[in-house]
Amino acid sequence: MKTLYIIATPIGNLSDMTLRALETLKSVEAILCEDTRETGKLLGHFEIKNKLVSLHQHTPDEKIKSLLEQFENMAYCSDVGTPGISDPGNKLVELAVAAGVNVVPIPGACAAITALSVSGLPTDKFLFLGYMPHKSKNKIFKQIADSEITCCFYESTHRILKTLEQMKAFVGLERKIIVGRELTKKFETIYRGNIDEVLEQLKAMSKGEFVVIISGK
Repeated sequence: MKTLYIIATPIGNLSDMTLRALETLKSVEAILCEDTRETGKLLGHFEIKNKLVSLHQHTPDEKIKSLLEQFENMAYCSDVGTPGISDPGNKLVELAVAAGVNVVPIPGACAAITALSVSGLPTDKFLFLGYMPHKSKNKIFKQIADSEITCCFYESTHRILKTLEQMKAFVGLERKIIVGRELTKKFETIYRGNIDEVLEQLKAMSKGEFVVIISGK
């Protein structure tokens, strides 16, 4: 039976790569990936040689179907983290299932889960909002303001300060804010406090990749 392995890869620290992921990447016929350059670097670090095939969010459905027909045993990696979680991969899985391909998850790193695990906030239920949109943020901010459970989203280095400044009008100073910067990397930092306190900390260092967590009301 045809099998597609969905493989999570490290979000920064290559030591977080799992043994099962490495074994799978070595054994498959081909590795489908978001960017062959990024996955190539990962494979090079672990001295793995295998066929790499580009498959990203703009790959046409017909091309994906062709790849699913071409290989019996294949893997998929996004650039970092878990495919399909604010990353390409969901369309591939959808088409694989429709084609009768066995889809197997190979779990590992995920920035949202990593940040939530050290937030100290309730995580039995949480609202994950993915990447904050460039426009029409107020609808998302209102959703966060009204939420009784922990909320989580991703933001870029260029917009983190502006986004938090804009969100302040909706969540006020009562809600706890946790921001994870450069998680698992050399300069990993966790900022905690109300939104003013976190903004003050971030103004000293706002470069990197960010996960923002907000307590429920």
